[in-house]
Amino acid sequence: MAAARNRSNPLALAVLVSLLERPMHPYEVAATLRQRQKHRSVRLNYGALYGVVDSLSKRGLIESRETERAGRLPERTIYQLTESGHVEVNDWLADLLSTPAVEYPQFVAALSFLPALPPEQVVELLTERYQNLVIDDTHASAMRELMDKHGLPRLFRVEEEYRDRMRNAEMEYVKKLVRDIEEGTLEGIYWWRQIQEHGADQVPPPFDPERLADLHEIGD
Repeated sequence: MAAARNRSNPLALAVLVSLLERPMHPYEVAATLRQRQKHRSVRLNYGALYGVVDSLSKRGLIESRETERAGRLPERTIYQLTESGHVEVNDWLADLLSTPAVEYPQFVAALSFLPALPPEQVVELLTERYQNLVIDDTHASAMRELMDKHGLPRLFRVEEEYRDRMRNAEMEYVKKLVRDIEEGTLEGIYWWRQIQEHGADQVPPPFDPERLADLHEIGD
């Protein structure tokens, strides 16, 4: 019987892909992911890892192969993929690669509520964000140099490449948004300043609220 779809946790996918390589115990899975810098792409929590392993086992995607004991350490259970697990790895990755998903980044949420803060404060905060992005980019550059030095093929760093592109795009966007606010060219900024001075309940919106219904239908 095919395992039910439950694909909300990328850590579960990381475990499945690790076991696709070879049977491992959970601690070895975590160590391998961290050694390969996969914790930069998937949130790696040792406490959650064992819960994920237990869930995958109950769903029939992995199974216990054997237990081992090293010295006085507790026994460790080595897991391997089942046939259903092999199918799930293929289907899950295919779905992620082919189908754009609706995601809710925290920065996008913050942008959607900009009018709650004064424009001057937003400029300060976005400028701070830009500076932090520059620092991140500097660290990423050092990482790229290290990867090049060790001859790591591009196949094994495409996630870093994508992250770099997204960071650079965000830096450009944030820089332009700061400039538009400072120069007063951001459409709607007059209303923004008015509600900060007089209160949102005292200033009419700069658009027809009834037209939001049309936007809502498009968004759905």
